[in-house]
Amino acid sequence: MSGSRVGFNVFLVAAVVAVAAFFAPPAEAARAFFVFGDSLVDNGNNNYLATSARADSPPYGLDYPTHRPTGRFSNGFNIPDFISQAIGSESTLPYLDPELNGQKLLVGANFASAGIGILNDTGIQFINIIRISEQLQYFRQYQQRVSALIGAQQTQNLVNKALVLITLGGNDFVNNYFLVPISARSLQYNIPNYCRYLISEYRKILTRLYDMGARRVLVTGTGPLGCVPSELAQRGRNGQCAPELQRASGIFNPLLIQMIQNLNQELGSTVFVAVNAQQMQNDFIHNPQAYGFITSKVACCGQGPYNGIGLCTPMSNICPNRDEYAFWDAFHPSERANSIIVRSILTGTDKYMVPMNLSTIMAMDSDE
Repeated sequence: MSGSRVGFNVFLVAAVVAVAAFFAPPAEAARAFFVFGDSLVDNGNNNYLATSARADSPPYGLDYPTHRPTGRFSNGFNIPDFISQAIGSESTLPYLDPELNGQKLLVGANFASAGIGILNDTGIQFINIIRISEQLQYFRQYQQRVSALIGAQQTQNLVNKALVLITLGGNDFVNNYFLVPISARSLQYNIPNYCRYLISEYRKILTRLYDMGARRVLVTGTGPLGCVPSELAQRGRNGQCAPELQRASGIFNPLLIQMIQNLNQELGSTVFVAVNAQQMQNDFIHNPQAYGFITSKVACCGQGPYNGIGLCTPMSNICPNRDEYAFWDAFHPSERANSIIVRSILTGTDKYMVPMNLSTIMAMDSDE
């Protein structure tokens, strides 16, 4: 046999091994990661929709590795990106991204869409957004696509062992109840009753996720809604957080934690983990210097008081050092603030994570 023939056979064997390795998930692959929710966790689904709720133009993405906008409402990485890094995985692609196919499906998917809420009437002003019911339909479709790739049993296993993040609630206040001085929802409910209604609807969403196979779900509440630059500019007085929005998040978040504890008790398992985003952000909002920020009131990108009016565009004021600002735009944390939030998700005490943090989840699940 000639040397060239041997070389060809070696090449052929290597090629077959490479193809087999490509389609078989590695034994120690990072767990799959699924993301549902709003603009705090959208990785770019809205880029593919005719909507005004988009972050696909500069200066968004200014500090992302490509220095280009990706659809993330951030100057760089967002919360899901940092969680992906923590579990040793690449960032999930938006579900609508044409590149999400083949082996990349096994990494997971991001179904989030800026502007949506717990309620279907939240964010109607943005017209084309993927409401949470549609995100769950896409999750069902995703599972069918993966079943065609690795089989139904393997797909169920992948979903059961996956980590899930769901972030809802903020828009139900900011872009619904408080959107206009007198809204349909504010005529229908006072704030405590509205919060209870939202919690009852959120519970249905979480139950559906469980029914679809999710077994480890991080559930975030709202941040301190009245303290974001937009609300300081429009509703706050002398730089103080807007009281009505603070009252709303102060009622909503404890109710969410209670609902999650009750749901876990009913299921007989710690499926849902409450992420106290309000408390996490309160730390650096009320003491920004302790976290290396020069301000937690003024957005890095924007205009008007606190850079809190209107959208972040190339014509906006843009701070020279984004790491010194807790907020990137009128509503969204900066990349560095996102990293601090995820550090609390990963290692925080029960002040932040109920009943356990992500490091504990990962240690428990690796023993199974």
